[in-house]
Amino acid sequence: MLNDPNKLEYYLSDKKDRHYQFWKRDPLAIPISSEKILIQKLEYIHNNPIKEIWSLSTLAEDYKWSSARFYFDGTDEFEFLTHHKDAG
Repeated sequence: MLNDPNKLEYYLSDKKDRHYQFWKRDPLAIPISSEKILIQKLEYIHNNPIKEIWSLSTLAEDYKWSSARFYFDGTDEFEFLTHHKDAG
């Protein structure tokens, strides 16, 4: 099953920005309607890896797959991050 070349066809996407989609779109997504809500969500995302249940990192900015370092000291290892105050 893992080596089945036809399995990938199930994930084909008709979207212009991708060939495949491996996750379901979230119909319950909540629009970010204010900067206060955006910061609340960003802090939640940044602090999640340091929670005891996950213990993926000691400091939020040290977790490799987070934008926390970018917000902490401006380092953009991904080379595509934009500060929320500069977006728009």
